[in-house]
Amino acid sequence: GRDATRAFASGDFSRARLVDSVSGLSPAELLSIHSWLSFYSHNYEPVGKLVGRFYDENGAPTEALREVEAAIEEALKLQAASDQKKQQFPPCNSEWSSAKGTQRFWCSRQSGGVHRAWAGVPRRLHRPGSQGAPCVCVRSSGPPWGQPGSSQHSDTGDLDDPRLQQYEGCHPLAEQCVLPT
Repeated sequence: GRDATRAFASGDFSRARLVDSVSGLSPAELLSIHSWLSFYSHNYEPVGKLVGRFYDENGAPTEALREVEAAIEEALKLQAASDQKKQQFPPCNSEWSSAKGTQRFWCSRQSGGVHRAWAGVPRRLHRPGSQGAPCVCVRSSGPPWGQPGSSQHSDTGDLDDPRLQQYEGCHPLAEQCVLPT
């Protein structure tokens, strides 16, 4: 057998990339390896271990395997944090029309693939150190995120979050915004 984990994660199955080293893979690539391992461990009976970078001649895990497992755990934490942020600020739906020369952003109870009880209003979300400001849907009533029982709030949801910016030319509480491109 030959370990081609890196090729699986990167999608590059050239002979030069059929190696067992996973150093330098992104968190998303590490999560694809984790998903692949989970699938196979749940659906197939193991028949042995491949001696090499991750298992020694006795089938015992190596330090390299422990390092990859730790990196995957970090990637899982990053994914959980990202999923949590998507619950607070799900991505907007968007549509660009070259014929009309417009870009439309709108929020629904399912926009961004996040199912929820509220639709929200479109806003730009500024993230320190990142390029651009993606459109997100923001709750416009109730307590701010993470303060469900708080009675000391302005009943404007997360609209007061300083990272948010309203789209110029759009009504502050509109669930959709159409802008010229």
